[in-house]
Amino acid sequence: MDVHKNARTTPHSRALIAQRVAAGETPAAVARALGVCDRTVHKWVARASQGPLALDDRSCRPQRSPRAISAALMVEIQRARQHRWTGAVIAEAVGLSRATVARTLRQLGLARLPAVEPSPTGRRYEWERPGQLVHVDIKKLGRIGGIGHRITGDRRQRVRGIGWEFVHVCIDDCSRLAYAEVLGDEQSVTVAGFLRRAVAWFARRGVVAQRVLSDNGSAYRSRLVAAACQALALGQRFTRPYTPRTNGKAERFIQTLLREWAYAIAYPSSAHRTAALVRWLHYYNWHRRHSALNRQPPITRVVDRDDLLRLHT
Repeated sequence: MDVHKNARTTPHSRALIAQRVAAGETPAAVARALGVCDRTVHKWVARASQGPLALDDRSCRPQRSPRAISAALMVEIQRARQHRWTGAVIAEAVGLSRATVARTLRQLGLARLPAVEPSPTGRRYEWERPGQLVHVDIKKLGRIGGIGHRITGDRRQRVRGIGWEFVHVCIDDCSRLAYAEVLGDEQSVTVAGFLRRAVAWFARRGVVAQRVLSDNGSAYRSRLVAAACQALALGQRFTRPYTPRTNGKAERFIQTLLREWAYAIAYPSSAHRTAALVRWLHYYNWHRRHSALNRQPPITRVVDRDDLLRLHT
């Protein structure tokens, strides 16, 4: 059990108090020897007669709380909150102060609305053949002007105003084969150019892209990207607003990308980090075992084993 750092007695010393009094010492002498008052000695002697567990600290909670709300009222507050009522409305409906209702909602774990209606579990899906759907997304990274706080843990030394660069990713839904580039911005012209190069990269590996899924960013919604998709015979699909899990494969690939490439080591500059991306993508596509592919690398769903050596570039 946890004992207060300034406590004069512990369960062991309380038992010793009772033993010394039972052995014939006076309560006053025991109190002076242990530096406590006579009342404390009498209290622990009386407690010791109830058993060894009675010498533990008791809860500070009062035995009676006349002003506490009833269990039935707590049920009413919980039911109203599950109907997405605000704390102020609940307080007015049940006749309590807003502070009391807010405290009760915290006790019930319903202070925040996401706790009332937890987000639904995502539905896992996978297209049957490579190329039927590719996911695209963008991740913004700070340029490297020196070893940063993610490596050193020290936020006092920071290089400010150095700018940003953007990792554009494209991953096949069926095979998880991935392509990525580090570019200077996320404008529609840049996105359209990346999309053309990504489709060509997949085509050289025998994957004909048919549809592309993206979020609702302004670049993906632009007329220029729509024209590029039309020229590439790509059907455009968009995720539900504010629902990144519907583009989950791209989001999960970005997590792996950041952990195993972007922040894996202390790069001396952005150029070194960009140069390492090509090697890491080759490792990801050809050698890294994927849990969703029965512990096989993504390329095994695209290329027959007889052709692996021919395309291993």
